[in-house]
Amino acid sequence: MKPITNHISTQHTATAQAVLTVSSAATLEALNNRSIIDADVLETGRVAALLAIKHTAQVIPHCHPVPIDHAQIMYKIEGLSIFIEASIQTVYKTGVTMEALHGATIAALTIFDMLKRIDGGMVISEIKLLQQKGGRQQYRDQLSKPVHAAVIVCSDSIAAGTHQDFSGKAIIGRLEKYQVLVKDYCVVPDEISLIREKVQTLCDNKINLILVTGGTGLGTRDITPEAIRPMLDMEIPGIAEAARSYGQERMPYSMMSRSFAGLIGATLIVALPGSTRGAEESMDALFPYLLHYFKVLEHPPHD
Repeated sequence: MKPITNHISTQHTATAQAVLTVSSAATLEALNNRSIIDADVLETGRVAALLAIKHTAQVIPHCHPVPIDHAQIMYKIEGLSIFIEASIQTVYKTGVTMEALHGATIAALTIFDMLKRIDGGMVISEIKLLQQKGGRQQYRDQLSKPVHAAVIVCSDSIAAGTHQDFSGKAIIGRLEKYQVLVKDYCVVPDEISLIREKVQTLCDNKINLILVTGGTGLGTRDITPEAIRPMLDMEIPGIAEAARSYGQERMPYSMMSRSFAGLIGATLIVALPGSTRGAEESMDALFPYLLHYFKVLEHPPHD
């Protein structure tokens, strides 16, 4: 099974179709008159589809179990064909395409089973996905201009050369994945004046996005918030809240992070944990969604 641990939960929808074509109008007449068996064929197909949707992961090996928030089975008869549509909704880490396909298919098979005694010429066809939405790709904006970024590593030990930087390099790797251009990378010691000087220089050079890693913990030398927060024109609490909430599901110590985010002019600054794991998880929580800010800049609201 494909790992989805680093995914966040978003709303997913999917609609699939299956078409069952009977060989004569007499079959449809029998279906409508319930003269085949003492049961409603279409309603039985609907019930079977709902059961199938809920149990998709039990019969398709690489499917993840998914909580189903809503499922609907709809029928439309045109000529000799019964069009079956299964529409599914969930809020989860992965989508419901297979659940929709499974539901539509099982409904068709159930109807086939109940009609086969009077019609041996039926055909099930056009099993296909009609629509799907959700996941990271839905929130990946197409920007008209590239985003220029800088990564600052705040660490006395890395600046002194006694330790290697892994978190900053991990952040760069995530940025490259989303086609963000890293224009600057540097390591500075945990000194308020040096951090402020570097941040101001990057803002003056019109860097769009500054990601700072390190100095957001509870140690006596963790002074990144004290250095940068007074420089902000606007703080954006939701960004850090999203990162902490994501991290909290994986590591309880995330509650002690003092990560923050805000704007200096039009430059977006996000301060992330200094641990490699904390930095990676924060990037997974925030990207590509954070890039929507730059889409907003392309189309500012009118007064």
